[in-house]
Amino acid sequence: MTNSWQNQFSQDARLLTHLVDLPTDQVLLSHLTEDDYRKASFLDQRIITPQLRRQLVPWAALSKVNLPQGVVPQYIFHIGHVGSTLLSRLLGEIDTVLALREPQLLRTLCEISQIRHEPESPWSPEVYEKRFSETVRWLSRAFHPHQRVMIKASSFVSELAPQLLAMPTEALFLYAPLDRYIPTILAGEASVQETHMMAGARLKRLTQHLGEPPARLWELSLAQRVAMSWMCELVTLFVAQKTSQSAKILWMDFEAFLDTPQDQLITAASHFNLDLSEQKAAELVAGPIMSSYSKAPEHDYSPNLRQELLAEANQNYAAEIRAAIVWTEKIATNFPLVADAMQWIETRK
Repeated sequence: MTNSWQNQFSQDARLLTHLVDLPTDQVLLSHLTEDDYRKASFLDQRIITPQLRRQLVPWAALSKVNLPQGVVPQYIFHIGHVGSTLLSRLLGEIDTVLALREPQLLRTLCEISQIRHEPESPWSPEVYEKRFSETVRWLSRAFHPHQRVMIKASSFVSELAPQLLAMPTEALFLYAPLDRYIPTILAGEASVQETHMMAGARLKRLTQHLGEPPARLWELSLAQRVAMSWMCELVTLFVAQKTSQSAKILWMDFEAFLDTPQDQLITAASHFNLDLSEQKAAELVAGPIMSSYSKAPEHDYSPNLRQELLAEANQNYAAEIRAAIVWTEKIATNFPLVADAMQWIETRK
């Protein structure tokens, strides 16, 4: 990169605010084209290659770059493994959308937000608030005047949803019913590993929402850990729904999307004020995006294959799944917030 990074940064989205190096208080700027954004499943360290042009700049220097007045991003929040990357890719094919999937800087911001009032926070509460606003502004940059950024967040970034949705904007909340979510997770080796890895943090988050722990991690079976993860992320979105009075929020059941993908895609596009004709929607849901694994498009993963894997998981783990659902219902009787969140998605049907 040249010394004109400030000019490039102020013009469009070609310089992604990629990562922050906390010890040195520097931001990694990575050079991405529109096509790079379109292809990327994640905007984190996984896209760093020897060929990626990038440089570190001081946060303070980046703060001084004057940016034109941008438009607030739109958002996709979700409970994990419910088609958020798929929806982001489909909507990202519309010319007026610049889709950003799981930007790392937003994840870091979410992690700091959880401790910003604690002594171990790297930033003071005042610095955090300033940098929150700066991060959103930096991620709002597009390539063309008619474009608007749509951020698909990581699941745990939903904790930031109330703050991100404090300004008028649109958001899609994706979920799946518990009886479909558990076999979805159990059907994949990677999703099972992720469940184990994130279970502790999710139980801690759920405890913070409920005021007391609903369970002890060491006592939970794998299926119960999946159910607890579902409760955590669902309650997080439900709380965001209640506190985000300025945003327009559309809840969408991923299973309903798979049943009628063309109609549901048009519904989502309309919610985001996007122009999507029936013909274009039909082309998108009949195209390669729907028949490949969204997080790794080089792998085939059609809705039919998904149904086969779910049927196998339901057969192999029938008793465990049923026990986890009964356990969740018992938790809901003891914690009204869980019951309210579960009732909320029932009314969305």
